[in-house]
Amino acid sequence: MKHILVIHYSQTGQLTEIVNNIVSPLDTEHHQVDYYKIEMEKPFPFPWKKSEFFAVFPETFLEIPDKIHSVPQAILNKKYDLIILGYQVWYLSPSIPINSFLKTPEAKKILANTPVVTVIGCRNMWIMAQEKMKKKLKPLEANLVGNIVLVDRHINHISVITIVHWMFTGKKERFLGVFPKPGVSQKDINESVNFGTIISNHLKENNLSHLQDALLKEDAVKIKPFLITTDKRASIIFAKWAKLIQSKGDQDSPNRLIWIKFFNYYLLFAIWVMAPIVFIFFLITYLFSINKINKDKLYYSSVKLIE
Repeated sequence: MKHILVIHYSQTGQLTEIVNNIVSPLDTEHHQVDYYKIEMEKPFPFPWKKSEFFAVFPETFLEIPDKIHSVPQAILNKKYDLIILGYQVWYLSPSIPINSFLKTPEAKKILANTPVVTVIGCRNMWIMAQEKMKKKLKPLEANLVGNIVLVDRHINHISVITIVHWMFTGKKERFLGVFPKPGVSQKDINESVNFGTIISNHLKENNLSHLQDALLKEDAVKIKPFLITTDKRASIIFAKWAKLIQSKGDQDSPNRLIWIKFFNYYLLFAIWVMAPIVFIFFLITYLFSINKINKDKLYYSSVKLIE
């Protein structure tokens, strides 16, 4: 019998549904599955208030942890054959709850010398978050063997509108009765069970070294080249904003709150003005960059880490 641990944090419940579907083929007489949902000492709200959503930006991007409730002792006392690590992407980074867990001594005890499959549920930009995740797992001595990414498939600006409505109202519905439902489609969530079957088969065969190749054949990761460019450039700019805002004091500091508002305005400008310009430039230079684009697609769909 194989022992599997599912670790995740979900505000909306969407990621919980995704990881539960993926794990369902594993929860049989051949495997024993344990679940650990990360809980913060001070929970994050859902729906978000706009001020609270923007307030967590610097700490999220700079990967500053917050306090979480203790990991159950029963989990700490067990050695697992596989860990499914599900996380949300906040501000191009793993969310504060998952980052906070990974920076605890308990995380290393659980993850060390253990195969890990990461599962991402997000809007669409996850490339740099997964690179951060790879770098986090390395000192923990975890063995990343797979990555599954479920995203909102609608075009960028449509998904911005729908996700904002969901985040600030808590309602996963068609905004104005016209826009599509926000988040990962129910069809993709339901079909994610297929990834669990692949994982189960490889686990039974004690062969996880080629798991990611098998997952990719079932479209576990789909790379949009333009979003790689956007993600990289935005990460550079976010780093400057995050350091600047954090230098202005704690979250209640009036000076910091002013700079948070400036960042909010910048984000609107970046999404609605800068992103279309970058996309046009990307299209113009596409043919000249095809070799690099193909290399990037190959790398970012893999579980390798190039430092």
